[in-house]
Amino acid sequence: MALALEGKVALITGAGSGMGRASALEFSAQGAKVVVADYVPEGGERTAAVIRDKGGEAVFVQVDVTNPAQVEAVIKKAVDTWGRLDFAHNNAGIEGLLGPTAEGTLENWNLVLATNLTGVWLCMKSEIVQMVAQGGGAIVNTASAAGLHGVEGFSAYCASKHGVLGLTKVAAKEYAKQGIRINAVCPGPIETPMLQRIVGVSRVIAPASTAGATPMGRSGKAEEVARVVAWLCSPAASYVTGVGMPVDGGYVA
Repeated sequence: MALALEGKVALITGAGSGMGRASALEFSAQGAKVVVADYVPEGGERTAAVIRDKGGEAVFVQVDVTNPAQVEAVIKKAVDTWGRLDFAHNNAGIEGLLGPTAEGTLENWNLVLATNLTGVWLCMKSEIVQMVAQGGGAIVNTASAAGLHGVEGFSAYCASKHGVLGLTKVAAKEYAKQGIRINAVCPGPIETPMLQRIVGVSRVIAPASTAGATPMGRSGKAEEVARVVAWLCSPAASYVTGVGMPVDGGYVA
């Protein structure tokens, strides 16, 4: 389905693999120019190369989303390269160490919250400033089905993703009249490297992370999330803001 994204500029964080890579490829396939941002250069460079090999336009920027200066530099790169920033998919995130709440460490808590929640906040701050200046835009944050309910063994991760949803709703109300729509996607079990790691190491949550946990009886594909992200940014979703949209095969229904 054509989404009228031709010539627009999209920033994707965590674009070196999984849902971020799928999102970058989807935006490019819809005609957008893509800023590929990731902490790991190898993955990010690969995503940008795939886009260029398919005839699209992409640049890679290495970024630690917990670093305010690096985040600002990514937005500056988008504007310096293509003059504007129309869309952002704030997708970078980690699962952290898994286990019962009382066994968690402060170090792990701080790292997960810094990456998954503070990182989204820092990205939004710079993206919103640019979008206000140019008269509008659309942002999609990656939350999680674990932001809609509790998952045993995921205390820090669940807290961070619940926070992403709260942040999304507040900012959506604050900037709606300035032409900026802000939504979130809440993926369930999606076939990504993160899911593989979780199932491989978990003591307590592997059954809830398998395909059989969804009414559809299968895990989702990263591309299925990417299509929803692109739709939420497109004119087709022009009256949608402040939503945390499950993309989970009915998992949280």
